[in-house]
Amino acid sequence: MTATEPGVSYLTLALSATLLLANAGLSLALRLGLTRTLLIGAARALIQLLLVGLVLKTVFSLNSPWLVAGVVLFMLVSASREIHARQKRRLTGWWTFGIGSAACTLALVITGVLALVTLHPSPWWTPKVAIPMIGIVLGAVMNGVSLTLDSLTTGVQRQRSAIEAQLALGATRHQAFRELQRAALRAGTMPTINQMTAAGIITLPGMMTGQILAGMAPFEAAKYQILVLFLLAGGGTLGAILVSYWAIHRITDGRDRLRLDRLVSDA
Repeated sequence: MTATEPGVSYLTLALSATLLLANAGLSLALRLGLTRTLLIGAARALIQLLLVGLVLKTVFSLNSPWLVAGVVLFMLVSASREIHARQKRRLTGWWTFGIGSAACTLALVITGVLALVTLHPSPWWTPKVAIPMIGIVLGAVMNGVSLTLDSLTTGVQRQRSAIEAQLALGATRHQAFRELQRAALRAGTMPTINQMTAAGIITLPGMMTGQILAGMAPFEAAKYQILVLFLLAGGGTLGAILVSYWAIHRITDGRDRLRLDRLVSDA
């Protein structure tokens, strides 16, 4: 194996799994209740990533824009489903899935277009560029949307009296929700901000590490990572802002009344 031809053998993977198994054993011995979660999570990661690797190998070889579109659509639907599943309090009907999906899609389209314009692959839908970049950005957008929506919908019950008092005094719904919306947006965007703050000093982010291992010069790898971090921050923040406004409109009505009947707790 050379610096320009990195690879990971099955033996290497097995050796890396010993630490996980040791942690599972410690959890069992100390009765922490994490053994099952660790092993299931590891098994899912193993199966999912190997399957994804096989699927992407086929997609890359066929080089079809329709296959790329299908993969991206599947990723969007999966992200929307994950957003819906993470909520402690959900909007009634299809609204949680709907506004989560819409916020993800719009933020991803804007950020993805910017990424592809910046990298200018030829053709623009080149699978080896489009799918990895969209996947990286979608992860940040999904987390931002999910955390913001969950913080907003759980916080509205806690601040119900204050919100209703402001509405009764003539405040608009956006004025009444202002502080709660700010808190929700901070919760949704903080992970990405922390990632940017720690990059380079505390940790080497994934793309930069991968590029260096693949043989790219560290300075060039750093530029790629800066691009990705900016895209993550932009996409995640945009998705969080969009979903917060749409959720506020759904939790209230056209007469600026609070409608908690449109929220249900996760059973």
